[in-house]
Amino acid sequence: MCNKNLYPLVIAFDLRYFYPKNEDRLHLSIGKRKIIFPCHCIRFALSLPVTMENFNEDIQCACDVLKKGGIILYPTDTIWGIGCDATNEEAVRRIFNLKQRADQKAMLVLIDSSAKLNTYVSEVPDMAWDLTELAEKPLTIIYPEGKNLAQNLLGEDHSIGIRITNEPFSQKLCERFRKPLVSTSANISGQLSPSSFDEISEEVKSGVDYIVKYRRNEKIKSKPSGIIRLGIDNSIQIIRK
Repeated sequence: MCNKNLYPLVIAFDLRYFYPKNEDRLHLSIGKRKIIFPCHCIRFALSLPVTMENFNEDIQCACDVLKKGGIILYPTDTIWGIGCDATNEEAVRRIFNLKQRADQKAMLVLIDSSAKLNTYVSEVPDMAWDLTELAEKPLTIIYPEGKNLAQNLLGEDHSIGIRITNEPFSQKLCERFRKPLVSTSANISGQLSPSSFDEISEEVKSGVDYIVKYRRNEKIKSKPSGIIRLGIDNSIQIIRK
């Protein structure tokens, strides 16, 4: 019997941990059909019952805090992040202070759709559309000239790192909030980035205004996104694979 109020919480297991390091493809036979998958794209999924009501309540609480200029701790498509309204300079400043990070080091933002890129990038290089569509894992692209964002969020050259999230919570939060969100690792500058909620320090947890409940219990180790810098001439510089 299907309960429409249940929301699927997906816990993923990376198949690379179960296959030899020199294997980059999984050959799967289903009946007479043979399917080949890149191993880094395959996940075993386990669905747990999380009520849609609780999910939406979590989204609403986060939105309320963001609208007031607060900062939150939330799950993303990579590691847990500290976030705020990416158009609010004071909120961005609070995150810099919490992380004890120099404000010359720009932070990236999340959006929920590539359709919003033109709103926050002065001129989107043609290559960006192909990269965002074909990326097999989370990819942050540093664009040449950001706009309509907090000035202290931009790099010294006015560049801005943007990632389009497909993770359920952060995607829905961006959609509901109707503004981009800052996403920076949930750690003090110079310390290791936590790969799960349990690894986040109490100093960080006590420094935010709201901690999202969704996905707190996941034990899977997450990784930061890949990062590339994209020039207006479509030149590509790989920052992090």
